[in-house]
Amino acid sequence: MSQVLVDQETTTPLLEVKDITKEFPGVRALDGVRLKIREGEVLALLGENGAGKSTLVKILTGVYQPTSGQVFRNGRPVSYTSAQQAWADGIAAIHQETIAFSELSVTENIFMGHPITKKGGLLDWKRMNEETQALLDRLGITDFIPQTLLKDLSVAQKHLVEVAKALSHDVSILIMDEPTAALSQKEVEELFVIVRKLRDEGKGILFISHRFDDIFSIADTFVVFRDGDFAGEGRIQGVDEDDLVRMMAGRSVEKEYRSRKTEAGEPVLVVDSLCHPTEFKDISFELRRGEVLGFYGLVGSGRSELMHVIFGLNKACSGSMTLNGAPYQPGKPEDAVSNGLAYVPEDRQDCGAILPMTVGENITLASLSKITGGLRLKPEKENEFARRYASLLKLKAHSLDQIVGTLSGGNQQKVVIGKWLGVDPDVIILDEPTKGIDVGAKAMVHSFVAELVDSGMSVILVSSELPEVLGLADRIVVMREGLMCATLQTGDTNQEEVVALATGLKTKQDSSCPC
Repeated sequence: MSQVLVDQETTTPLLEVKDITKEFPGVRALDGVRLKIREGEVLALLGENGAGKSTLVKILTGVYQPTSGQVFRNGRPVSYTSAQQAWADGIAAIHQETIAFSELSVTENIFMGHPITKKGGLLDWKRMNEETQALLDRLGITDFIPQTLLKDLSVAQKHLVEVAKALSHDVSILIMDEPTAALSQKEVEELFVIVRKLRDEGKGILFISHRFDDIFSIADTFVVFRDGDFAGEGRIQGVDEDDLVRMMAGRSVEKEYRSRKTEAGEPVLVVDSLCHPTEFKDISFELRRGEVLGFYGLVGSGRSELMHVIFGLNKACSGSMTLNGAPYQPGKPEDAVSNGLAYVPEDRQDCGAILPMTVGENITLASLSKITGGLRLKPEKENEFARRYASLLKLKAHSLDQIVGTLSGGNQQKVVIGKWLGVDPDVIILDEPTKGIDVGAKAMVHSFVAELVDSGMSVILVSSELPEVLGLADRIVVMREGLMCATLQTGDTNQEEVVALATGLKTKQDSSCPC
């Protein structure tokens, strides 16, 4: 493409990165990258997982220091050696997985680390609550109050608390790292109203996302990293999605989903009138051999909660299941695994991976019986086993000894998928498998799902991305408010019908439950 360069502004950028390089033992994470964040602008930072985005954010927030290059703040060179220094200089970051204190109130979270005190050092709760309310009013937030405990808020509301916390310190640069990954479309739109308001106030916003709809909706300009290098920059109005994908991946990435060549076989998993006291009721469906069964619904529809019961994380209050023709009632996840059922959870950090452990240890964790000799692990078997699945999923890591917590979010997800593929399941549940994964990795996952079903495995796919569900699934179960609305043949439906059912704009009789 003919690259559309960002106009050179006469004003000094709020923040400028020049030729930043960051090296770790054995790897160069960033190699001479650059970008500028201007006043009253939303700059999108794009790149595949492992491109160096997270490394740069850590440099800008004082967690890492660059090996070479320079960061400029309002034209003056700066070097942050701690997060506190970056915060004091007006830079704040909101991460995909918010770091907050669930048992404390909104006010306590906002003023954590910089409380307002009276003479004598006592906390001034009255003033802190008043200032918190003023911040909520400024952002147009009316659905919770300063005294609300954080544990009672949704993921979207917690993000808004993080925005308010940043404003409490009068930041001028706000870094938003995958802020919409776990939000519904309605919540995304509400967040964007606030982002635009902050932009109009003159804040500079660095917005990181893998969702192109978000990028084209909210960003003014973009910069692309690829494998730690600067790959391009421009105005959003001057590019389309294909242009950005080519810059990110260095190639075109096919959007095609699997062609349905294999006929689904006999039922493998049969769920009959399954109920949970608070999350869902009267759920009935069949999963057939060699089939992808999609589950779609808005946040709160009960999809993930249903998968937790099927995998033995929670218990149903009534109903029954059969797996491979035998009664199936898992009391714990080990029962599911021993019966040939695996589950890749939506929350990879808390439920999917053990972040302080290595890549190799995580991948082999569910398959220890395959790599042991007597009571001892066999290191050569462990390495061979882990290397096989790391290679299969094109994992980007320094080595199998790298700590999983240091990987990008997408590569952490690959580790979790690899761990569960290692148990050779008959049925695998993929709950939001491409959440926070770049376009190239998504294409790989989609291709891999096709390979799984072609080999005879059965897949339950839970996804909030409707094109993904329509492209991969043979049939789609639509859920709303804990009920099944319909089971649709993918070839006989479209996005409009699925969304209408999921939102209640349309009803359709389903043999499982009259919605």
